[in-house]
Order: sequence, then C-alpha cells, then structure tokens
Amino acid sequence: MNPRKSYLLNDINSPVDLKKLSLEELEELAEEIRYTIINTVSDTGGHLGSNLGVVELTIALHYAFNTPNDKIVWDVSHQAYAHKLLTGRRDGFSTLRQRGGISGFTKRAESAYDAFDAGHGGTSISAALGMARAFSQNGSEDRVIAVIGDGSLTSGMALEALNDAGHNKDSNLLVIVNDNGMSISPNVGGLSNYMTDMRTRANYIRAKHSVKSWLEKFRFGHKVINAIVRFKRSLKRLLYLRDTNWFETLGFIYYGPTSGHDIKNLVQILNNVKNVKGPILLHVITEKGKGYSKAEEFPSKYHGVTPFDPETGYQHKSSTCRSYTEYFSDALCALSKEDDKIVAITAAMADGTGVNGLACMDKGKVYDVGMAEEHAVTLAAGLAAEGLKPVVAIYSTFCQRAYDQIIHDVALINLPVIFALDRAGVVGGDGPTHQGIFDLSYLSMIPNMSIMAPANGYELEQMLTLAVSLNKPVAIRYPKECADNALVSDSVPIEYARGVSLINEDEPNALLIAVGSMVTRAVLAADILKKRGVNVNVFNARFVKPLDEENIIKLAKSAPQIYTLEENVLKGGFGQEIMALLAKNGVKEVTNIGITDHFPDQGTREEILEDLSLTAEKIAETIFSSTKLNRLV
Repeated sequence: MNPRKSYLLNDINSPVDLKKLSLEELEELAEEIRYTIINTVSDTGGHLGSNLGVVELTIALHYAFNTPNDKIVWDVSHQAYAHKLLTGRRDGFSTLRQRGGISGFTKRAESAYDAFDAGHGGTSISAALGMARAFSQNGSEDRVIAVIGDGSLTSGMALEALNDAGHNKDSNLLVIVNDNGMSISPNVGGLSNYMTDMRTRANYIRAKHSVKSWLEKFRFGHKVINAIVRFKRSLKRLLYLRDTNWFETLGFIYYGPTSGHDIKNLVQILNNVKNVKGPILLHVITEKGKGYSKAEEFPSKYHGVTPFDPETGYQHKSSTCRSYTEYFSDALCALSKEDDKIVAITAAMADGTGVNGLACMDKGKVYDVGMAEEHAVTLAAGLAAEGLKPVVAIYSTFCQRAYDQIIHDVALINLPVIFALDRAGVVGGDGPTHQGIFDLSYLSMIPNMSIMAPANGYELEQMLTLAVSLNKPVAIRYPKECADNALVSDSVPIEYARGVSLINEDEPNALLIAVGSMVTRAVLAADILKKRGVNVNVFNARFVKPLDEENIIKLAKSAPQIYTLEENVLKGGFGQEIMALLAKNGVKEVTNIGITDHFPDQGTREEILEDLSLTAEKIAETIFSSTKLNRLV
C-alpha cells in the first residue's frame, strides 16, 4: 500500500469545505480518505471493506446535497467512516470504536450530520421515509437520502418500506442502492439474482452508454430533457424484455445502474435528481474493499476486522485460545455426522456464527437466508414441523429482530428449534446497537422455551447435544470471548435443569449463583474474597429456564447472603427469577449483580465489564463492601 499524505483532507472540516474543491480534486480526496480508513482500521479494528466501497459515493453526496439540512440515512451505518471524516470528526478518527471515542456507526448525539442511529440492517428506508414525510408536512423542501446495500434489501422491513414509499409522490425521498453483490457474505436469493441481472444485461448497458454519449453532445431545454428521459425508460423496458423495472413497478423513478466509483458522474446524477419530486431510486455499482487488494480479493474476511498489518493484511489475534464460536462449529459438525436431520440456518452470518464449518462439510445442510432474521426463524419452524432439527445460529442482538416469530411460530407450537445465540452479553467496539444484553430477559418470559448458558466450550458442546435431544424450543447463549476455561470443571455432565456446585464450604458467608460467562468470574471473585477472610460458595446454574430449584433453594438456605451474577440486564433477567423463587421459600437476602437500566457504550469487552462492575475484582469488592457481610467477617 503506497503512503499518501492527507493534503486535501486536512482542510476539510465540514461539507462546506468540500464544496470548494474541483471535481478533479475530489478524486484525489477519495484516495486520501481511503488511505486514512485503511491506516486507522488497521489500528482500531472495525468495518473495512464496506467503507472502502462507498468513498466516492459519500464524497458525491456531501458535494451535491446541502447536509445536514438534507439528511443522509445510512443503512446499518457501518459504512459511514468517510462520512465521519468529511463532517468534522477527522481529528478524532483515531479513536474510532475505542472507549470514549467516536462510534463505528452513525450516532445523533455525536454529530448533526448523523441523521439516525443505526446498527441493524434494513431500517434506513423506513426512517428516511418518515423524515421525508415530516419535511413535507412541515413545508420543507429539504431532501432525505437513504443509502442501503443490496444485501439489506432482503430484509422484510426494507421491502415493506419500499412498498410504502413508492406510492407516495409528495415525499422528497431518494433511495440509493449500493450494489456490491455482498452483505457480509455473498448475497443469496431471488432478489440478489435480479440485481445481478440488472447489473449485467449487456444490451441495456450498451444502449444506455450510447444514448448518454449522444446526449452529452447537445444542450436541451427542460421539456426536451423530460421527453428524452421518458423515451429512455421506454427503451429500457423494451431491451429488458420484460414489462417493467421492479422498482418502477413499486412507484419509484429509477436511475441506473451506474458506477459508484465515478465521482464526476455521480455528482452530475445527484445534481440532476435532487430537484426531481417524488420517490427516486438510484442504483449504483460498487466494489467492496475498493482500493485495498486484500479486501477486494477476500471481501467477507475483510468486512469486519481486528487490528491488522496494512502491508500484509495479517490480522492480529488477541488470544490463541478457542472461542465459543469455534466450539459450537465443531460440535455442530460432529452432531450432524451422527444425525442427518440436523440443519443450520444463518442470516448472512455463516462465518461469524460458525456454521460455515458445516457448510464446508455438507452445503445442503446450511440455509443462508440473507439479512432476514424473521424469515430465518419461521423457516426453521417449518423445517422443524416436518421432522428436521434446525439450529438457528444468530447473534443475540440480531435475534431481537425476530421476537414475534420466536413466540408465535416456534414456542406457541412447541417446535424443536435450537437458537445458538452468539455474541451474548457485552460485545465491545460495536457499541450499544450490538450489545447482546437482553436475551435472557426477552426469552425467559416465553412459555415452552428452555435457556442454557455454558461456562466454557466443553459445556457448550454438551448443551448443544442435549438441546438436539429435547424435542422442544431451546436457546443456548454464549459470549464473544475465550472458551478454554480450566477454572470451571466439566467433570459433571450436563443434565436438564440441573446446575453444579463449584465451591461448597460448610459455613459460607455468602452464596454466588452465577450463569454463563459470569461463572468463571464468580470463581475468581471467591478466591479473592477467601484471601480477605470471606468464604463464598459458587453455584454454576447452567440453566436460566427452567431453574435448578431444588439445589438453589437448598444452597440458599445454608448461606446468610445470596448474590446472583449475570451478563444481562437486571430487569426481567436471571437474578430476578432467582429472587422470586427464593422469596417464595422464605429467603429474602438476595442481591442481583448484572447490567443496570442503560445501554453500555463502546470499548473493549474487558473495559466495558470493568465499567459495569462485572470483573472478578469488582464483583469481589461489591460483595466485600456489603455492610451485612462486613459485620459477619
């Protein structure tokens, strides 16, 4: 990678400065921005390929439109790094995704140029349409632009929004489809095939370029231009050999496809369409990872990266231990070899959730539905209804999007669908939109649902084996961290609705009832407390629902004070279930330790756990500082 100094970028403090540059200088600026993104993300980690692919488009948008009065709504917003560099956050860009630094996503509290907070796919068109209708109702002529990837178009919410937006001619809405053939993994499905067809029809592309070349030789008045545009649409329909363009059928004025890396052409198109009334859809073709050969060659691998060497592309690993995802992947493959009814479902996250291992072994056993979590869950319900054993591998934060389907289509019918909830709990640099801290609460209230939380990779393997045998809905939630854990014994096999005592003193000062990732921290906290003269018993609950009521009640009655530990919000969580159970059985002294009623911000996983007082040291301090416990010691 050739170094490039930021001569132009250093003078850009807002889009006002950007508009002072010539079109030729914009191309130089694009290379400076691309270099800055690569260098910064190589230090901080983050989303690389998606950001490199929209540099020219981002520049053209801010050059042509009057932001922040005109609003840009980025779908997912993981591709907004160039946007941040152009809107006053250049000097703080090195803090990207770091504790106290700028967010890796758009954030209204961070800048007036960030029109909407985002982190999940498929929301941009709905939000932008709402803003456009508000502008219309308030008499504003400002334009709203939704930038959405072709991968996010598979989201049901995006399709619902397109259907709604197209028939309303009063809203000044521009939808830009950033088409790179990718979400995180290569796109799948009929809509993806349709977009590919639109990109590659040779007759249409050749005819379009011929007409464009001819038009550029002349200058026409407004009426003539409109007539030519109408003629172009008719010609396009004829050459497509179909009745009409699908987006036009929905009611959009369609432009494209056009290159998303040609700044001059993009500026010209955007200047032309920004004064056109009604819903418009601009289809731009981009290359994910543009300008960085490693990301161009391996777009899935360089979608989201840990810190890496920009010269070699080698990503630095913070640990050599195996993750929960790796344990899950191996266990799923092993079980699938024994049981041909096991299948896996992923919503465009085959690599991230670990089902790619099973896909390599047998592609017919993995269904990638694209960015469509609601569909993924009900598809699993249909598979289960006909005797298969579907495992829905999904991040905890994305599982929230399919809550109605979990209740209505799985639990209500009591179908044997297994939810493997990766990235449960605190996730780190992705920040508030991705923290998986609600699943224990929102799943616990669902009838027929069983919930397990392993304390290490070995327990995860056993839990997955058990879940396959239960013939009912099961969720297994596990964090993004090392799963090799010698502190928690795996010598006691997993039994349904049974936990295990890890430390069992005869006369304890307190009892810690922990689940999942907090079990190891409870054992470490107990060791710290023992050195300070406090004897603490530790119980690994393993199950959040149903609870091991017999053992929990027995252990609680032998300890003067009880603490619950969970990496989940306290409201409606594991601790409150324990508290209710023990209150019914005459045990009143229960303290819940978990995540209080707020959205944790970004930082490393350990930094956030420190802030939440969920490290072993902070847990020990909380217990030792208890007034009643101090009197006992």
